[in-house]
Amino acid sequence: MTIRTRTLSRPYCIYMNRCSLSLVLLILLLACTDRQAGDGSILPQDCRLRVGDVVLRCGSGLLSHAVLMAEGSRGVYSHVGVVVDSAGVLMIVHAVPDEPDFEGDADRVKMERPEAFFRCTRAQRGAVLRHRDSLVAHKAAIHALNAYQRRVLFDHDYNDADSTRMYCTELIVYAFDRAGAGLHDVEHQRLPLPGLDYECVLPSDIFECRDFYLLKRF
Repeated sequence: MTIRTRTLSRPYCIYMNRCSLSLVLLILLLACTDRQAGDGSILPQDCRLRVGDVVLRCGSGLLSHAVLMAEGSRGVYSHVGVVVDSAGVLMIVHAVPDEPDFEGDADRVKMERPEAFFRCTRAQRGAVLRHRDSLVAHKAAIHALNAYQRRVLFDHDYNDADSTRMYCTELIVYAFDRAGAGLHDVEHQRLPLPGLDYECVLPSDIFECRDFYLLKRF
């Protein structure tokens, strides 16, 4: 029996190589697209923020889970910030630990774009609250921005009596107090977590405050 072998033509080989290359490029493109989506933001494009808006998010990290455990059945969000005007650009000021902008950066009050605050790697869900008095909101935003400019450090002791250091909800309460409109029905809660003996304001206290109304939830 004679076995015939087929010799592939050069044009056919070139065609197959091009197809293989195209498939590899397609796979790489899809991988890059997935990575970019993961690094994207959950902030809806139609969400029109305003100076003084209070923003909340819930992440998937250990700190977020700890806050939600402390919140109990009320727990929906684990972190909060406020929208400010920085040279005509809307930014979010918030007091946060473990999110350094550079190596050696201290835990502090920081400022970043809304898209970064609601980055997918940091936020699973979010909400925007708006104060019922726009003038008060503007004044509060100015005081929050001032805290950022003073490079106020994060308060790991959760001590509201000392405004030289602040945690996230303390910054919100501080800003509106300085604006001359203290928040109503915002009370300190004792953290029911092992090894922690703090009384502090939790994100749910801000979310449920009657001085705000819910602008958007996502």
